[in-house]
Amino acid sequence: MSQSATTTRPEDRISFAQRLAYGSGAFANNLLAGAIVGMIVLLYEELGVSLVLLGVITGAPRFFDAITDPIIGYISDNFKSRWGRRRPFIFVGAILVGVSFFFLWQFPDGREPMFYFWYYLIGSLIFFMAYTVFATPWVALGYELTPDYDQRTLLMGTQNFIGQLAFFLPPYMLFIAKQAEWFPDPIDGARWVAAGVAIIVIITGTIPAIFLRERLADVAIKESKAHHGAGSGFFSEIGYFFRSMGQALSFIPFLKICLVTFLVFNGFILIASYGYFVLSYYVFNGDTEAAAGMGALVATVGTFANFFIVAFVTYLATRIGQRRTFIIAISLAIVGYAMKTFAYSPDYPWLILLPAPLMAFGLGSLFTLMPSMMADIVDQDELRTGERREGMFASIYWWVVKLGQTAASMGGAWLLASTGLDAELGGNQSEATLLLLRVYDIGLPILLYALAIALVATIDVSREKSEAVRREIERRRAKDEADTVLNPAE
Repeated sequence: MSQSATTTRPEDRISFAQRLAYGSGAFANNLLAGAIVGMIVLLYEELGVSLVLLGVITGAPRFFDAITDPIIGYISDNFKSRWGRRRPFIFVGAILVGVSFFFLWQFPDGREPMFYFWYYLIGSLIFFMAYTVFATPWVALGYELTPDYDQRTLLMGTQNFIGQLAFFLPPYMLFIAKQAEWFPDPIDGARWVAAGVAIIVIITGTIPAIFLRERLADVAIKESKAHHGAGSGFFSEIGYFFRSMGQALSFIPFLKICLVTFLVFNGFILIASYGYFVLSYYVFNGDTEAAAGMGALVATVGTFANFFIVAFVTYLATRIGQRRTFIIAISLAIVGYAMKTFAYSPDYPWLILLPAPLMAFGLGSLFTLMPSMMADIVDQDELRTGERREGMFASIYWWVVKLGQTAASMGGAWLLASTGLDAELGGNQSEATLLLLRVYDIGLPILLYALAIALVATIDVSREKSEAVRREIERRRAKDEADTVLNPAE
């Protein structure tokens, strides 16, 4: 019998149906993340928007998110309705983000490239605002669905497994849009693809709001009222907002989890965008078509491996704990990257498939175990401050993830430039260029992953710690409830 089966209270268990309902939100979330970039190349190829302006389109929302994410997180933490704190935002947000993605691709014909640039930029800001309204409360809801250490791991493992399914769709969006026998032009194809994505997102995104129930909405509202005091005006709320953000940012275990995520996520994304050039100019001697085909095959192997990795990591974490499982998983990913030293061979290009399953342990474990640890961190923060702020933690954490995507894109371009790569030389690159390509491709992920292991080893998250924190929180809540009964006028 598993350890979780002997220690989990019946009321803390999350049924398989509930895990599926929460995982449906992960499918919508991941589909949106892939869809927003899945067809963006059409702005350059079909509408004449320059690559520089495309960079603005992809980078500007990160600055917008830095403002909107914490605000939505704070509002969600302190919202009160008959349907709870999170569910109204998840329901409305899923509809808004689906509709906004549909209209993002309804370009009018016959306009100048600058018109399309501004249309897409403004539309993407609206899209990301709606995305935040959906995603931040959905993430926060996951932190509070169960207080049990192992049930949290099972929940996050299930949602990550379901979320992985969404990543199969975005690579085909551009392919479908470009089918000449179906659509008069790729932009018209993109309009129909966007409609399909919108429908899927609205259906899967609203399921968590419809079928799940919040556990701690009333508790959180009571704690919020107790700490807000008498002030309830606009300026008072601004003060509470910055106080809540400051308390989250001053909590060292939370900052460590953010940094671990940044290191692992960047280590993967940085090389994922950069590795194509290693394949093209080192393994395939300038044959970019062969490199693209092999790169797609490697990505497919990694994606399929992720399903087994998520299941394995979830199982192992319920036996030996989240932190030790994470260290083992990231160590296996390091082994995978180290295998590139011999697997990336011009003489035997098929060897490149060998490291792919091991390298997939990076992201496969990250987004299974970090959300589970975050739920424990939220409890520790409640014990420290007397307030629950899942929304604030979720908003900051996922902004760090999105910041990592932007940093990886910029960093990948800088690394590539520093190698001296000249595409016009094809397979005749200098030895120094090829060496730097390989050093970055192999060395950077290993370095960043090793730093993540060293950092996660210092985070005080364990089954014993989680249970001790929970007992103290429940004791405190019981005392506050008793005081309220004895002193109802206070």
